[in-house]
Amino acid sequence: MQKNLFTSGQEVNIRTSGESVTISKCKYIKNMKRYAYIVNEYPSTFFFEEELTKE
Repeated sequence: MQKNLFTSGQEVNIRTSGESVTISKCKYIKNMKRYAYIVNEYPSTFFFEEELTKE
């Protein structure tokens, strides 16, 4: 299992829109072998690491 790139409370940008968001939760999706992140601004949507960038 790899280590997640982002942590809860960290501010990141959504790659496609450039919008700044704050990560609220991180969860490892075992069958996909990657992390998914829920952000405060869009609690019903999740993003994968490749969809987010560090500020």
